[in-house]
Amino acid sequence: MAVRTDRTDRTILAPFLIVAGLLGLLASFQLTLGKLSSLENPQESLTCDFSVLVQCSANIASEAGAVLGFPNPLIGLMTFVAPVAVGAALLARAEFAGWFWLTFQTGITAGMVFVTWLQYQSIFVLGTLCPWCMVTWAVIVPLFWAVTLRNTSAGLFSNRLRPAGDYLGSWIIPLVFAHLLAVALVAQFRLDVLARL
Repeated sequence: MAVRTDRTDRTILAPFLIVAGLLGLLASFQLTLGKLSSLENPQESLTCDFSVLVQCSANIASEAGAVLGFPNPLIGLMTFVAPVAVGAALLARAEFAGWFWLTFQTGITAGMVFVTWLQYQSIFVLGTLCPWCMVTWAVIVPLFWAVTLRNTSAGLFSNRLRPAGDYLGSWIIPLVFAHLLAVALVAQFRLDVLARL
């Protein structure tokens, strides 16, 4: 049975999914090019290497940069297509079943968990901030909150949670900002970013 798609899904969520997915694809593509470049010319620095603190090379070359045995950006190239496709389908007035939204939620949540782990690796283990990696962080955080609150408001988790989804949905911009600010503050306290720029 299809879960009713409301006007907000088509006018706000759909364009957001498309833009966020495209930004994620761009960041993943740039990181993939960086990985290929580092394989061809291991001694040369990458165009996204600005300093010891702000660089892509350390992240791309690390064990955390290839968790599944191949470069992480390839995961992004495969998965950031999904928000673009879902957004385009919503604009085309598609109606999705509840299981589809829950599957999409599972993928977005897995992405959020993975990105949180990568943030930890970058800040606490490598001591670097990768510019294109941070773009993926800035994409997956609002994607996670937008999809989660949309599905909560639709009653996919529980009808009792609908009011919470509606309420928090009206605060999504401050919620996303607070989440990203928390990551930035952790990075600042751990790496003293402002003093090292």
